[in-house]
Amino acid sequence: MKILSIQSSVAYGHVGNSAAVFPLQRLGHEVWPVFTVHFSNHTGYGAWRGPLLSPDDVREVIIGIEERGVLGEVDAVLSGYQGGSGIADVILDAVARVKAANPRATYTCDPVMGNAKSGCFVDPAIPPVIRERVVPKADVITPNQFELGFLTDTHPDTLKSTLAAARKAMAMGPSTVLVTSVQRPDRPAGTIETMAVNADGAWVARTPYLPFKANGSGDVTAALFTAHLHETGSAAEALACTTSSVFDLLQNTLDSGERELRLIASQDTFAQPRMQFEVTQVR
Repeated sequence: MKILSIQSSVAYGHVGNSAAVFPLQRLGHEVWPVFTVHFSNHTGYGAWRGPLLSPDDVREVIIGIEERGVLGEVDAVLSGYQGGSGIADVILDAVARVKAANPRATYTCDPVMGNAKSGCFVDPAIPPVIRERVVPKADVITPNQFELGFLTDTHPDTLKSTLAAARKAMAMGPSTVLVTSVQRPDRPAGTIETMAVNADGAWVARTPYLPFKANGSGDVTAALFTAHLHETGSAAEALACTTSSVFDLLQNTLDSGERELRLIASQDTFAQPRMQFEVTQVR
């Protein structure tokens, strides 16, 4: 595959394109990263340096790629954290340009807005833009359970309500919804779930819950799921491969005692997922 990935970049650590590109390359895919910011480190440290790139600068990079005559080769567009509301126009324009050149291409949007513990942590102008303009143009979205609730104006907390919210999100435009960090009260203690939903059904993968915050894990998840879904055509199989790889990445990071994802040390988990978690069809 060839993937156009429009995301943030950091010099130190692994978030945005600095998290998504290498796992995709380790799977054997060609990735064309376009940066929306280039920071010293992710903002979770509370301090960082480097530029937030203007929408015009980001657009210029994409137009430059288009001028090489290669947008028709793109199989998927991937976007994540949006540093400013203006970048949505650039992403949507890029998606339109790619799909005009290759109608079979897909667009995966990771609608980064917040989480259940921290609430919304992006510019207040960004969530409405993502919900009203970006998500309707996406083929695949990968929200966490909190973000799914915002997108659909619901409060998913059970299997039934999370599934209903995912189907409501599909009615907005996407054909596939991957919901991460699913925490329902009747799940076994010490576990967390990921749900994949499309027109064919809904599936859940349950993994042990690892008690630490891993910046960038959502970026890796969206990238891997996009690649596996394209390769297999099966949301269930893509879910199984993705949860296997991401869990091992997180376990390796936790075992290392490091704050940043052990992305390079975990590269074999991307290339050869252990497939250690059962995927259960729930619809």
